[in-house]
Amino acid sequence: MEIPLTPLEFMRRTRRLHAAREAVVDDDLRLTYEQLFDRCDRWSTVLQKRFGIVHGDRVATIAPNTHAQLESFYAVPQTGAIVVPINYRLTADDFAYILEHSGAKVVCVHSDYLAMVDSIRERLPEVKHYVAFEAVPGTKLGPNWLDYEALIAETTPDVKKVDIAETDLITINYTSGTTARPKGVMVTHRNAYLNSIGTLVHVHLTPGDRYLWTLPMFHANGWTFVWTVTAFGGTHICLRKVEAARIFSDLKKERVTVMCAAPTVLISISSAPDELRTGAPRGVRVLTAGAPPAAATIERVEGELGWDIIHVYGLTETSPFITVCEIKPEHASLTPQERAKLKARQGVELITSGELLVVDEDGKEVPHDGTTPGEITVRGNVVMKGYYRDPEASALALRGGYFHSGDAAVVHPDGYAEIRDRLKDVIISGGENISSVEVEGVLLKHPAVQEVAVVGMPDTKWGEAPHAFVVLRSGATVTPEELRAFVREQLAHFKCPQVWNFVTDLPKTATGKVQKFVLRGKRAGISTQ
Repeated sequence: MEIPLTPLEFMRRTRRLHAAREAVVDDDLRLTYEQLFDRCDRWSTVLQKRFGIVHGDRVATIAPNTHAQLESFYAVPQTGAIVVPINYRLTADDFAYILEHSGAKVVCVHSDYLAMVDSIRERLPEVKHYVAFEAVPGTKLGPNWLDYEALIAETTPDVKKVDIAETDLITINYTSGTTARPKGVMVTHRNAYLNSIGTLVHVHLTPGDRYLWTLPMFHANGWTFVWTVTAFGGTHICLRKVEAARIFSDLKKERVTVMCAAPTVLISISSAPDELRTGAPRGVRVLTAGAPPAAATIERVEGELGWDIIHVYGLTETSPFITVCEIKPEHASLTPQERAKLKARQGVELITSGELLVVDEDGKEVPHDGTTPGEITVRGNVVMKGYYRDPEASALALRGGYFHSGDAAVVHPDGYAEIRDRLKDVIISGGENISSVEVEGVLLKHPAVQEVAVVGMPDTKWGEAPHAFVVLRSGATVTPEELRAFVREQLAHFKCPQVWNFVTDLPKTATGKVQKFVLRGKRAGISTQ
């Protein structure tokens, strides 16, 4: 008899095989899998019997990486309901829009954000129950707030079994909404299950692995690691703030073996003071995605820290992984520089993800020559069901039977795809296409440069010209003229930034992506034309 493909199967199996194994470390709290799943069952019982949650209802969370946030990804789906994990760094207005649009009946909020949610209650008539994660001891909760821990403590686990189809939704994940209102990506149980299986196939994780949560759980369900770690019986080590000092402390104290990090986080880690990095474990596997990592960043992390970078690529709409830069035996003879350059590519399809094609404007696959650009499109097992309550956007994104990513890429003769830019970020200067990613990759090789973003700005002569926003390493100095000469040694002259802006930091999303639309609104800088 067939059973649905769902991450809840990971819960069932791990509960049987790894009940006594350490499941969660959250500051001073440590839970075995038996304890974790007992708590999940209690919370499921509260949702069903006290709140009346039924199949298809939505339960929203606003919280950093805590054990309670992790528990939601099991307790809610096993009732047949849908998790709506919300970016806790958004504004109160964003919270109101997402909660209203998703139709959430229950919202669970970390104590740091209770006041923000209180300020929008009158806009949320559909929300019936407000639950506080980690209520501050000794502090009385405001009207209508229920204490999560108290509810769990006073409830006997008695979960009513619900029939779940693998095509049912497990989460609705809202996109960042940088150019419009956020869209709700509908991820099914099958999507999530197969993404986790694909990760396990390509990353080879074991029950002895210990995973550090440097990635927000709300972001594409923590790249599905909220379920993947449990699937192999590993340990979830919660991290509430992504700070270099805490990361290195946990790496050493908790014997971390694997984590995920956007390239900006890798840069922060590799730029940490020597006193923090001393004694850090070697051999840590780090999955990086979210933006194209520069070869220079990969080479530095692998060379200086002795870690293994695994480059994956995907989007929230693809659950999220589509590709992995798979290293072959024949790559072993490459120099560190050559391997880093190869690892900077997005790579090839995961075994479970489906078909990826890079196509031109007519929908024809581009030649595998490493130079002809096209858009990444994909169809298969990880593609979302659509955008929640937005049929027009769904039809546009899924036209022709493929999901259209908006990412411009080339395909090399070996079949490895490499992103050159977001389509909207390609700079067209004097009729020539300039990849901001390519220019950024060169600048990151300069010893004085810690971070950089290149964007197109209006130009009276060329129509558009590249502008660079540069963050220097601590104590480093460099002139625009020196950077311009450095770039021109390695790239065609028309690709060199014409205006240079030295900044202390770059605007980023909660997941570490640089917000280039913010930079396009800035015009100051030093011209080297």
